[in-house]
Amino acid sequence: MSSTDMPPAAGSGLSPEEQDRIERISGELRAGVEELGDVGPAISIFGSARVAEDSWEYRSAQSLGKFMAEAGVSVITGGGPGVMEAGNRGARSGEGRSIGLNITLPHEQLANPYVDTDIAFRYFFTRKFMLIRYAMGFAIYPGGMGTIDELFELLTLVQTGKLQPCPMVLVGHDYWSGLYNWLARECVTRGYIGPADLDLLEVVPDEEVAAAVLLDKIRQ
Repeated sequence: MSSTDMPPAAGSGLSPEEQDRIERISGELRAGVEELGDVGPAISIFGSARVAEDSWEYRSAQSLGKFMAEAGVSVITGGGPGVMEAGNRGARSGEGRSIGLNITLPHEQLANPYVDTDIAFRYFFTRKFMLIRYAMGFAIYPGGMGTIDELFELLTLVQTGKLQPCPMVLVGHDYWSGLYNWLARECVTRGYIGPADLDLLEVVPDEEVAAAVLLDKIRQ
């Protein structure tokens, strides 16, 4: 065996497993960029995968997706059920581009049937990069850990200058007002964030106001 065929010694270089992982990550990023590079104006819709079809969140996200598609704006979601499905369903009914960026999970999450462009990801962080990279605005519906994680990552990226300021609407006063008020009462008051940081967010009652805010800022 030549020296070039030898595996890297402990503590020096990358293991074969790490090399494979880097190649998988690179492949996911490359596939996403190649697929979405020409997407044009787009928004991303976040929200719970667990809401039912007859819930207000589902109906609202479906209407929002349709509003945006009819205005020539593509809709990007995480590709799964619930709010994601609703956004894709609305985009398709509005004859717009419906994009789903799905995640492979131990209990497999299948892409919803309303996705036209379906890209599967193994890694959450590559998927999240794509959900953010090609969107000009964001609509965040009620959701759990994943939704809240996406919201605060967006806020952190803009706050630290890694992402240009863009419209972020929190859809649903009842769900989001408590969090917004807590940020103002606790984080701003203690100096952990500045008052201007909350200007990045707008809590809205429904999809009509959300669409108006997003389209107004996207068209500027």
